[in-house]
Amino acid sequence: MAPEVPLDRLQRWMQKVVVHPGRVGEAVAAAARSLRPARLDDVILPSRTLTAAQRLSIYQNMYPLRMEDALEADYPALKRFLGDEAFGRLVRDYVAAFPSRSYTLNRLGDQLPEFVRTTAALRHRGFCHDLARLELAMTEVYDEVETPPLSPEAVAAVPPERWATLRLRPIAALRLLAVRHPVNAYFDSIRRRRARPPRPRREAGWLVVFRRDYGVRRLELSRPAYGLLSDVAAGQPLGEAVTAAVRRKGRGAPGEAQLYRWFRQWMGSGLFMGLEGLEPSANRL
Repeated sequence: MAPEVPLDRLQRWMQKVVVHPGRVGEAVAAAARSLRPARLDDVILPSRTLTAAQRLSIYQNMYPLRMEDALEADYPALKRFLGDEAFGRLVRDYVAAFPSRSYTLNRLGDQLPEFVRTTAALRHRGFCHDLARLELAMTEVYDEVETPPLSPEAVAAVPPERWATLRLRPIAALRLLAVRHPVNAYFDSIRRRRARPPRPRREAGWLVVFRRDYGVRRLELSRPAYGLLSDVAAGQPLGEAVTAAVRRKGRGAPGEAQLYRWFRQWMGSGLFMGLEGLEPSANRL
């Protein structure tokens, strides 16, 4: 009779076997080097129609499929671009390097953009990297805490002479991206099921990804607008951020009317949740 195996050890053994990329026999042998039991028949019985190895292989074969399903949910555009076969290979290589270590698969793909960036065999690697960064930003803001935006009443209550020294606090569900390829247009084409999505050419772009009313939104920015919004979101006082934007070299330096349009759009989109530098009574949300 086989010795009794403690539950915690059995659970760790089962995990090692299920996530192992080799065959069941190889997986059992690999797990036995660090954990007992050493023999499969010590812990798994055959059924009427399946051996112990066949029963275990059902779970082992389902593991990579479940990982692919989870990553496809977060990276549908990347899968569309690569195709089923290439995306499947990418998932297998990625999960081998970054296996799931949580009870939830929500954040399984957090390292995928960086993994894509270093995967030499991937075609159009730069485009795939930017596309993965965009889709990661979308999943991050989707999972962020919902923070109410700054109210129009709070904005109206600020004395005009105070704005230059104030700091705007961005909502938690906000990410800024600078990309080198038209991945936002590609993502739009996939979502709208267009027959001919944009080609993976080099074309710089800037955007903010955010959630409002529990819906993920994407807003394309000019380079000067991106620079200004990045400074403001990083906590720079408004007067300093605006001065830097006006003095920044390059095309598109904003004038007063342009600055007003940007801030009106950002406030209307709910990108900020509070003001810092006001008395508590004047900083109501």
